[in-house]
Amino acid sequence: MNGADLLVKCLEKEEVDVVFGYPGVAICPFYNSILSSEVKTVLIRTEQNAAHAASGLARVTGKVGVCAVTSGPGATNLITGIATAYADSIPLVCITGQVDSSLLGSDVFQEADITGASESFVKYSYLVKDAEDIPRIMKEAFYIANTGRKGPVLIDVPIDVQNQVVTKFRYPDEIKMRTYKPTVKGNIVQIHKVGKELEKAKSPIICAGGGVFLADAQEELRTFAEKFQIPVVSTMMGIGVMPTEHPLYFGNVGNNGKSYANRAMNESDLLIMVGARVADRAVSQPDLITKNKVLVHIDIDPCEIGKNAGPTIPLVGDAKYIFEDLCNEEIECEHSAWVQTLNSYKETMAPKRNPNPDYVDPAEFIKKLSYKMEDDAVYVADVGQNQIWSCNYHVVKNGRFMTSGGMGTMGYSIPAAMGAKVGSPDRQVVAVCGDGSFQMSMMELATMRQHGVAVKVMVIKNNVLGMVRQYQHFTYKDNYSVIDLTGSPDLEKIAQAYDMPFIRVENMSQADEAIDKFLNTEGSVLMECLVDPMDLV
Repeated sequence: MNGADLLVKCLEKEEVDVVFGYPGVAICPFYNSILSSEVKTVLIRTEQNAAHAASGLARVTGKVGVCAVTSGPGATNLITGIATAYADSIPLVCITGQVDSSLLGSDVFQEADITGASESFVKYSYLVKDAEDIPRIMKEAFYIANTGRKGPVLIDVPIDVQNQVVTKFRYPDEIKMRTYKPTVKGNIVQIHKVGKELEKAKSPIICAGGGVFLADAQEELRTFAEKFQIPVVSTMMGIGVMPTEHPLYFGNVGNNGKSYANRAMNESDLLIMVGARVADRAVSQPDLITKNKVLVHIDIDPCEIGKNAGPTIPLVGDAKYIFEDLCNEEIECEHSAWVQTLNSYKETMAPKRNPNPDYVDPAEFIKKLSYKMEDDAVYVADVGQNQIWSCNYHVVKNGRFMTSGGMGTMGYSIPAAMGAKVGSPDRQVVAVCGDGSFQMSMMELATMRQHGVAVKVMVIKNNVLGMVRQYQHFTYKDNYSVIDLTGSPDLEKIAQAYDMPFIRVENMSQADEAIDKFLNTEGSVLMECLVDPMDLV
């Protein structure tokens, strides 16, 4: 055996089914060894998307996503995908090839200090110097990636280490890391305090973030909310924690969220923030939002608690266990009047739109699409106006809503949807993007075609960088700069080139028929929806 064989055997021990990547000389020993295993490989078309695809798989399966690329530009191209996963706490193991160990620091062909370059965007990184260390390093990497506050771990393996001969393979049975022991169970004294505050509260609310999904705590949160009749709002990353039409769910908060959701959080006297970083997109003024209320902040990462807002009751631990413990508390409370008040806000503060009838109304179209999608479907939104329309109008039933929240990476939706479909092939997966973000990852239509990954791709086309145009409209009084997408390809011809069915929707009279065809046609489909360039989110 050699070091590359060990890498593959470790993947098998971790029950990894698929690796997304792009080979090059420095990672070739690994890709040669993987041919002899049952681990499937998916050749993506640019390295950034290997991380996005691995992220999509991780988010629907709960397993660690894996990608592998070569040294130099292959590794540096991966950084945006790693940063995107880090910002949203998605567990990845990213394997990079590296030049020969003896040449490190010599500025040889395709050498890049990837462990140094990615330092800000990984939980931990390894530069492997001896193939004998690979089993321990891989065991640690998977453990670090998928415990505590989850995130990407990078393993950089020089080509000589991949080719180094080893005489035995033993995968560790347990982890021995003195400096890494994440807290799982919440402090019971703090949990009792939450129960006492809940009994006193007249208008409590739960604000759920993406950490609820990472803890697989959706069921526990819903049980807690229903048992004590506590309304729920979510951050962008928490959309789907409660079904959109659940009677206790009142939408997503933030700059582009529901006005009634923001009002609900403002007027609450007890705010239970769980799995959310209290960052600017969800809470623009943390000091204001926490004024005159009790703030309970639940998070697996102690560094997040108190970073942007000072909690009354900090509670470190895994949300799944914390909500189980909270449900076992003997709490007497009654909040029907508060729920009724929020329902009145929802009715009177619903956004009013005046769409151009000559075009597709993206809000209404997304809502129609949602109702026709399967119950457990996965909806992946890209970044830009399409993301905000998706957040506000997609109706989650018992499926998943996914997007790039923390980093806001354009081009995320298609590769992430592709990874989600590979990870969960029996679920319906739809990627929604703008015509700008589509062109950042449309090369992955080839990957979908090659590997038979049936993702439905919807492009909201307005021929501009819509979110930037909207910002320039308000901030610079229509002094538009570098937002015109003239020169974009004919999407019908793109679809033909990749042997995909194509649908064009010009106005809402075509919506129902187009959506039915889009969802019911076998395999991948590309659908273009023409939207008024002046439409605002």
